[in-house]
Amino acid sequence: MIYGKRIRLAAVEREDLPTFVKWLNDPEVREGLAMYLPMSLAQEEKWFENMLERTADSQPLKIQAQEGQAWILIGNMGLFDFDHHARSAEIGIMIGEKKYWNQGYGTEAVTLLLQHGFETLNLNRLMLRVYEDNLRAIRCYEKSGLAHDGRLRQARYHRGSYQDVLIMSILKSEWDDRKMMRDVTDADK
Repeated sequence: MIYGKRIRLAAVEREDLPTFVKWLNDPEVREGLAMYLPMSLAQEEKWFENMLERTADSQPLKIQAQEGQAWILIGNMGLFDFDHHARSAEIGIMIGEKKYWNQGYGTEAVTLLLQHGFETLNLNRLMLRVYEDNLRAIRCYEKSGLAHDGRLRQARYHRGSYQDVLIMSILKSEWDDRKMMRDVTDADK
């Protein structure tokens, strides 16, 4: 498990699948994802079986928030499309429990995953793609330290129109600089 202040990242279990399907069938949750069709439990079970065949590094993690003594499943995230030669990977995240939106849980989760990618997996670059109209996610990624790399013009077709897809990334050296600034700020307290 990977622990933050209010959340933890843990391995996905088979019993998490019905909750994932519920989220993926919610059009509001699906809005920021590459998926545009509803998902069946059978499809999610097939995804789970295939996921177990991946290396441990590329298996997604569930995001759980602590409420009292309990841990509540609120989303999932992971690293994929590893380039081991360049030491890079892409980030994917979904906060499915809408009552946890706009409270900083996504930012904390992204920060934990960046820490894991840079400090445990020894990656040099982490990147993601985000739709131009997903302002909440863009702000989350900016607060986590990701910079805007570029724009894939009209790369997404959604609700009858084309949208740009933004590319954002952070380098290990930038992560280290941010960590050093946090350590200095914490020492001043």
